[in-house]
Amino acid sequence: MLAAIPASLRASEADIALLDSNLIYLSPYQSDGSLSHCQAEVWYAMLGADVFVCTASRSWRAQAPLKGLVRTKLWIGDLGVWKSADYESLPTVVAEARIETDEKVLELALQQFGYKYSREWGKWGPRFSRGLADGSRTMLRYGLSA
Repeated sequence: MLAAIPASLRASEADIALLDSNLIYLSPYQSDGSLSHCQAEVWYAMLGADVFVCTASRSWRAQAPLKGLVRTKLWIGDLGVWKSADYESLPTVVAEARIETDEKVLELALQQFGYKYSREWGKWGPRFSRGLADGSRTMLRYGLSA
């Protein structure tokens, strides 16, 4: 049935899911076009139509854009740990990753994380902020493909 739905409507389904979900699963594409094995469930925040992820700077997610591997597949939903989750059944969107360094945008993104994950933010907010300041964390910005 999903195959009969135009691609533009499937993108809308992903947009709606992004507004509702607490997690996304993501995987950068490798240079040969295959998905990398770096797949993880992660917190995210939205600013406009862009998806923000704050991750360890040494992670493949953070390293991929530095190597020019910017295309990333996002699955939207919360099914638990990716190794045991059937995340392939979730709405998807392809996004383009870049590293966000603008201090004002970082501050706004962190505020959005704080609103979205308010119960956990007392613990994780300072960790994200310190990590961005000392370079141990990177803020990734995913622009959704049209």
